[in-house]
Amino acid sequence: DKARRAMRVLRSSTRAHSSRSGFCARTKCQERWKTKSVQETAVPETRAVVEEREKHASDPVEAVRDYGVENRSSFVVPPMPMNGVAEDLSGKSFEELVKSHDVYNHELSWLAFNWRVLAVAMDRSVPLFERLRFVAISSRNLDEFFAKRVGGLKRQQAAGVENLKVRTSVLWTPDENLLYIAEAVKELLCKTYEVLVEDIIPSLLEHSICLFDYEELTSRQKSAMREHFVREIEPLLTPLAVDPGHPFPYIGSLSLSLAVELQDPLDDERYVDFAIVTIPSNLPRFIRIPTDEGYDNHFITVEQVIKNNLDRLFGGMVIISCTAFRATRNADVERNEDEADDLLEMIIDELRDRRFSKFVRLEVEDTMPPDIVSRLVDELMVDPKLDVYHSQGLLGLEQLDSIPVYFGRGVDENLEFVHAASQTHPRLIKNKGKNTSMFSMIRKGDILVHHPYHAFATSTQAFVEQAAKDPSVVAIKATLYRTSSDSPIISALIKAAENGKQVAVLVELKARFDEARNVGIAQKLEDAGCNVAYGLIGLKIHCKTTMVIRREKNEYRTYCHIGTGNYNPSTASIYTDYGLLTCDPVIGKDVSDLFKFLTGYHHQQSYEKLLVAPNFMRKQFAALMDKEIERARRGEEASITIKLNGLDDKVMSSKLYEASCAGVMVNLIIRGVCQVRPGIPGVSDNIRVVSIIGRYLEHHRVYRFHNGGNPLFYFGSSDWMTRNLLRRVEVVVPIEDTQLQKQIQDMLEAALHDKFSAWELGADGRWRRPPPPMSKDAPREQYTMFGKKPCSLAKRAAEVGLQTAIIERTAKESKEAKRAQKKAIAALKKKAAHKLVSAVDFYNVTQSM
Repeated sequence: DKARRAMRVLRSSTRAHSSRSGFCARTKCQERWKTKSVQETAVPETRAVVEEREKHASDPVEAVRDYGVENRSSFVVPPMPMNGVAEDLSGKSFEELVKSHDVYNHELSWLAFNWRVLAVAMDRSVPLFERLRFVAISSRNLDEFFAKRVGGLKRQQAAGVENLKVRTSVLWTPDENLLYIAEAVKELLCKTYEVLVEDIIPSLLEHSICLFDYEELTSRQKSAMREHFVREIEPLLTPLAVDPGHPFPYIGSLSLSLAVELQDPLDDERYVDFAIVTIPSNLPRFIRIPTDEGYDNHFITVEQVIKNNLDRLFGGMVIISCTAFRATRNADVERNEDEADDLLEMIIDELRDRRFSKFVRLEVEDTMPPDIVSRLVDELMVDPKLDVYHSQGLLGLEQLDSIPVYFGRGVDENLEFVHAASQTHPRLIKNKGKNTSMFSMIRKGDILVHHPYHAFATSTQAFVEQAAKDPSVVAIKATLYRTSSDSPIISALIKAAENGKQVAVLVELKARFDEARNVGIAQKLEDAGCNVAYGLIGLKIHCKTTMVIRREKNEYRTYCHIGTGNYNPSTASIYTDYGLLTCDPVIGKDVSDLFKFLTGYHHQQSYEKLLVAPNFMRKQFAALMDKEIERARRGEEASITIKLNGLDDKVMSSKLYEASCAGVMVNLIIRGVCQVRPGIPGVSDNIRVVSIIGRYLEHHRVYRFHNGGNPLFYFGSSDWMTRNLLRRVEVVVPIEDTQLQKQIQDMLEAALHDKFSAWELGADGRWRRPPPPMSKDAPREQYTMFGKKPCSLAKRAAEVGLQTAIIERTAKESKEAKRAQKKAIAALKKKAAHKLVSAVDFYNVTQSM
């Protein structure tokens, strides 16, 4: 009954006043996928793929139901091998391993990543409402994937790219790629609705969080919804007829619309009319339903309210059917930077063009009449076979995490992750006082901040804010890639300019999907008197650097922040990132030379410490790997440990395979796409690939080279993607302080020991949970790393996961630092009582509490 009710909730009313079938979602999804796979799969399947499909087809949600703490290590994603992906790579050459699409295809590797995101929603050990949020995250990821990656393939298809290149067996044409994507996406969506309908929605009902179908409402509730429609919704709606006198209306990308069939009862010919109702994006998707107790966690979707009040929009007409659809436009529009006279104007034009770009996907409710689907296909000019996705429930699942649930009103608090407050870095706790300076803290030694465990507001943000107010600061220079319009960083830079400081900001206008926001930020900074640069022709400025020049004792000292993440307080609370606060004069000179290149005309021949792309970084990383390869060939211990968001650069991948063959132990911690396949006999036996998917998005890029026992550590903005190494300005900084190195090494060890939120890539290209810590199947590297026993953080990560282990450690360190500070103040009070310390010193210390 719960499953049926959940299905009714998810299935919007597709025909006004029609009866509901109440069928089981699992059976329908299973039968529909069988039919689709037979009718639409044009590429022959291997016997292994067929057997795997048949095995799972017997009960497609069994893995979802059983997937919990007790058998996490047995779960595999994708559940079935993807068509086109080779499982056995033995015998392939290095060139084939880094070029063949059946070994690595960016789009299918990305879809495998989204399977890992969805797997969090399938994991019953994760708090229930967080699982719902991960369904939303997976759906949001898919929207961006179609707009960018599929959009790019559509452009190649339209340009006839397959005819412009020499065809080889290792490369797929855009047509082949799009076919494989469509098959993989339909399988992913099928599983998404299974876990949502069969598990999450029924479980939420048990906690009195309900999504109602309109027919389930009482008469009083329907009247309340009618009043809400008339008052809040109807004024914003514009019903649009489609006929010879009314052309098909503009449909915005990712907007939700209703396709309405209706008849005029006064028309003797009984002609069926057609109309579109676009639902404005500023309307709340989920409307709270009044109950006898007031307003509880009972909701209904806005489209259901509209569907059942269409008589207000089409007075006197007979509604035949009303079904929802959603279309995605191509965001990969053509950009001619070399011909642009002004980057700002070019981006503004591109944003205008994107609003009218071609459609790459059409999502429809699965009960939409076939003739309406065909009409939409013709009007939107999409491929009916590859671009149309029939939804078995709500469209736009990315909005599920916007359900305005009241927590604390009898709702189980365990439905969400336990709140983990960001802590002030122990070195910066004293900085809370008005009479202490962050710059004096940095002069005592480099500071490594780790977001979101360390608070952004009291570290990176405070660094810029203090610089803006400090009368000794004469200049601030910063790069901005993605940030929020109301960011305190922007306010601080404006304040600095108003205070007479020289402020130079490079705002990257080409940051995908943030172009409009960045244009506004650039204009706001310009209006405040900041010197603003918009970027470089042909390159994206992706580095995260800030430089503060301060006059001290008749000379200038340079303070720098170099990070892995954006200067965005919102993402700093959910992305894991490192930031280095330093006044190292060599790094300061390198950063100063970098800004000469970014804002003016300057050819930098080399940097003393920084690794900078696109000119130097790839060669420098390759040289570091070559040294490890040489040591391994001499029989010495050698290892490479890299933590990235993505890895697809052919040069880097080939070098990693070469290192493995030489005997170098290679540990790769890759959140997203990964070109390297571990476990290939004689090629990648020494490579291990791990992916961490947890409550925070793993975002930092970290590099460790064993270096004969004197390890080298780096972190920065660059992944090992070709776009990062060749088409972006990236900065990676060495970490030389041994205490900071120890912190980074502990994190890397913990990531490799994680048994809770980690996945391991197999030789067959699919991802599995790592075996339990003491399992005979657990690899040796999980017990020891770098020739020593695992650190305490690694041991804890094996039990609770990397992120929870760091949360616990950071909270403990913060408490210890505050306790030590209180003891110091108590000692000062005692000395003050005996007049052993001046009143001024006592005031300064106590104010820093």
